[in-house]
Amino acid sequence: MNRNQQKRRAVVIGAGPGGLAAGMLLAGQGYKVDIYEKQSVIGGRSAKLQLGEYSFDRGATFLMMPHLLEEMFEKVGRSLYDYVDMEQLDPLYSLHFGDTVFRPSSDEEKTEAEIARVFPGDEQNYRNFMRDEAIKYQKVEPLLRRPFGKLSDYIKKDAIQALPYLHLQDTVYGRLSRYFKDERLRWGFTFQAKYLGMSAWDCPGAFTILSYIEHHFGLHHPKGGVNQIFQAMADVIGEYGGTIHTGTAVERVLVKQGRAQGLLLKNGEEVLADHVVLNGDFATSMNTLFEPGVLKKYTPQRIKDMKYSCSGAMLYLGVDKKIDLAHHSVHFAADYRTNVDEMTLHKTLSTDPSIYVHNPSVLDPTLAPEGKSALYVLMPTPNTTADIDWDAQRQEIRQSMLDRLEQIPELAGLSEHIEEELFFTPLQWEKELDIYNGALFNLSHKLGQMMYLRPHNRFEEVEGVYLVGGGTHPGSGLPTIFESAKISVGLIQKDDAKKQTSRSFSKHQREEGQLT
Repeated sequence: MNRNQQKRRAVVIGAGPGGLAAGMLLAGQGYKVDIYEKQSVIGGRSAKLQLGEYSFDRGATFLMMPHLLEEMFEKVGRSLYDYVDMEQLDPLYSLHFGDTVFRPSSDEEKTEAEIARVFPGDEQNYRNFMRDEAIKYQKVEPLLRRPFGKLSDYIKKDAIQALPYLHLQDTVYGRLSRYFKDERLRWGFTFQAKYLGMSAWDCPGAFTILSYIEHHFGLHHPKGGVNQIFQAMADVIGEYGGTIHTGTAVERVLVKQGRAQGLLLKNGEEVLADHVVLNGDFATSMNTLFEPGVLKKYTPQRIKDMKYSCSGAMLYLGVDKKIDLAHHSVHFAADYRTNVDEMTLHKTLSTDPSIYVHNPSVLDPTLAPEGKSALYVLMPTPNTTADIDWDAQRQEIRQSMLDRLEQIPELAGLSEHIEEELFFTPLQWEKELDIYNGALFNLSHKLGQMMYLRPHNRFEEVEGVYLVGGGTHPGSGLPTIFESAKISVGLIQKDDAKKQTSRSFSKHQREEGQLT
C-alpha cells in the first residue's frame, strides 16, 4: 500500500476541549489521530479535578447549546446521550444582590413572572430584549460556523446581513441599558461578559447574545461534571482507533520550507504527520512551539502586545455537609461597576469582590460522599500582568475569599466544615497549566481581535497547521471552542480534497501523455 492509499495522519497538540473535539471529528471521518497532552489528564483547563472523595470541574461548570455537541457526535455516527446523562437547570442560577435574589429560567413565562416579582416594571423590557436578540442570533450565528481567513470573508452575504446587528460601536452594558431600568437587572444580563474575561462596560455590544443564548437554550449539567463530555470524546476517539498520549509533552512543531511536517516530542521522538492541529494556549504555543525565526507575524513582542482576558482565583472545597444554595449562584459586589473596573482597568484586587459559587452536589450525588458537598468558588481577578505578588499574598487572598463566602447566609461558618481544599491562583494557571498571563479566557474579544483579526483557523504562518480553542475564531467559551474544531476540521478536509483532485488531474495528464 503506497502512502496515498494510507489513512492521512493528523497529530493534535493538547487534549483540551478543542483538541478532543477535533480529534473525534477527524478519527470518526477516517484519519489516523494521535493527541499529545502534557498533563496527566485530559480536558486542559477544564479537566476533572479529584480531591480525596470529592470530584470537581477545574474550569467550565455548565454546558450551553448542547445541540452543537449533538451535531458533532452525529457527524461521527454516535449519540451524545449514549455517553453522557444531561440535566437541564431550572432556574438557570440564582443572582444575589445583597438580600435581593433573582432566579431566571429558560422558560420565558417563568422569567417574566420572576422579573415582575423582583424588578416590577421591567417585564415587557425583558420580552423586547428576547425578541430582538432572537433576530440578532439568527443573523450572527452563521458567522460563528465558518472561518474568517481572508478579508473578502467580510463581504459575503451572511456577514453583510449580520453587520447591523453586531452593535460594534456599543458595549454590552450600553445595549442592556436600552432595555432594563433597574441597574441590578442590567447586571444580571451583562455579567456573562465575564465568560470572555471582559468588562461589560468594555465588551463589544455583539456579545449581548451570550445572555440570550443562556436564557433561550438553557444551561445543562452533565452527570459527573462537564469533564464527562471530554471523556465521551476520548472514548469515541479510541473507538475509531485514535490514541491520546497523556503525560507526553511536545517540544516543537517540525517545519520545513514553511510547511509543518509533524512534531518533535520532549522525549526526543519525531512524529510525522499530514496535519498538525494546535490546541495549546495560543500565546504560549507561539512562544514555545516554533523554532526562532519561523514565525514572522506572531513574534514574542507581538504576543506580548496583544490583549488578554482577566483571570480568576479558585477555591475547590470538599465540605462535610449539604449546602442550601442553587447549582449556580452569583453574588454581586455592592458596587459591581467599581468591582469590574478594579479588576480590568486598574488591575487591583477588590475589597468588595463579586463571587461565583458552583454547588453541583445539590442535584448530582456522584461528586461528593453522601451528605456532603463539592463546592467550586471563582473570584474573577486581574491576570498576571497586574502588580500583585500572588505567592506573597496567597494566604491573604485565600482568606479574603473565605471571608466573602461566609458573608453568604447559607455559607456561614463554612471554614469549620472543609475536609478537602485546593486554592489556585492566576500565577498557577500560568505556571502549572501554561496559560499565558494566567488569562483564563484567552485572548480578549476586543474588536481588533475578532473574526479576521483573530488568529486564523487555518494558521496563516505555517502551512499544514490548524488552530482550535479559545485563541482562534470564533472565540472562547465551550460552544465556540467546539465550533472552532468543526471549522478547522472542515478546512483540513477541504484542503485534502483539493490535493486529491490535483493528484488525480496530474495522473490523468501523465496517462494522456503516455497514450499520445
